[in-house]
Amino acid sequence: MFFYLYSIVSILLYIIALPFLFLFSFKSKYKVSIPARFFLWKNPPLKSEGIWFHSCSFGEAKAIKPLVDAFPSDLLRMTTTTQTGKSVIDTYTEQSRYLPFEALLFGWVKPQKVLVVMEAEFWYLLFALAKKRGAKTMLINARMSDRSFPKYLKMRWLYREIFRHIDEVYAQTTLDKERLEMLGATNVRVTGNIKLAVLPKPTRVLGKPEGLVVCTASTHEGEEALIMNAFMHLKEERPDAHLVIVPRHPERFDKVVGLTKDFAVEHGYSWHRYSQQEDFKSDITVVDRLGELVNIYAITDIVVLGGAFEAIGGHNAAEAAQFGCKIISGPHYFNQKDIFEAIEGIMVVEPSALAQRLSQYGLLTPSKLKVQTDLTPIVESIKETL
Repeated sequence: MFFYLYSIVSILLYIIALPFLFLFSFKSKYKVSIPARFFLWKNPPLKSEGIWFHSCSFGEAKAIKPLVDAFPSDLLRMTTTTQTGKSVIDTYTEQSRYLPFEALLFGWVKPQKVLVVMEAEFWYLLFALAKKRGAKTMLINARMSDRSFPKYLKMRWLYREIFRHIDEVYAQTTLDKERLEMLGATNVRVTGNIKLAVLPKPTRVLGKPEGLVVCTASTHEGEEALIMNAFMHLKEERPDAHLVIVPRHPERFDKVVGLTKDFAVEHGYSWHRYSQQEDFKSDITVVDRLGELVNIYAITDIVVLGGAFEAIGGHNAAEAAQFGCKIISGPHYFNQKDIFEAIEGIMVVEPSALAQRLSQYGLLTPSKLKVQTDLTPIVESIKETL
């Protein structure tokens, strides 16, 4: 009964949303993903009888690579819901697609051997239809943050139905396991965070400029101005300091370039776009290109990690910690709590104290990873179905 009621509601919502989806499809950010996801434009079904991996964001799509590499390429089936995620999964296999909206899955989902879903992509019809058509269903890297858990708990009736169609759950921590079980999950095993299993390595060696290199990584709206102001105070102590700004989302590149230009002109700093000059010799460099962050971490002295000075939830600090970078984060890292606990040396500060803490860079300690993750149980479970 729930399956039919949910399906009807999903179809009705889809019909109601069609005019708005059509309008949004003209925005540059969604001009590919919305037609593909909601109108199946150039988005045919995946080939049957494979291993179907679904991840959402750019970071999740990158993190799943160690699992992808453990299986033959002809078995890989990949889906995502974001444009940046699609750019990653396209490199894994030609069988890569945008995941359609739930109401369109009935004729789109083909029988697969396994469905492996990353983190918190709780799409009821995705799991239900995949399982009904013969797939073993798995939720990996599952987490339930302090902030989101009360909201999920209020909808426990829904998640209990979703977990009825999930065969195996691999949680990041014991606390995540307990919370997931409260929502109705069964057969839950703690395997740690997949993002710590195999960290991305540099793809090329970049030249490090003389002086102190500060990388402000994966920044969001409002964070660049805060960090540039803190850098101005650091510059008084270290005139040879260089700031490298790496915005999180490519659609903000031009806006961040504009902010940087105004700031640099006001304070007499040199600056440039990385896409136009591939070095870090200016006082400030805006990296307007994806896929360079790990390469930059390898030559960075101090990382100011974005996504935590605003209430975003933070970003993966392990990629910088593997190089021993000194790391400063804001207090809003609630989505990365388990990763932060696995790293020594992260300095967490309030936004108002960032300038002072950055100026006292000599008191910061190099970061160090304490634990990593073993993917063997997940790989073995998938292989059992092949």
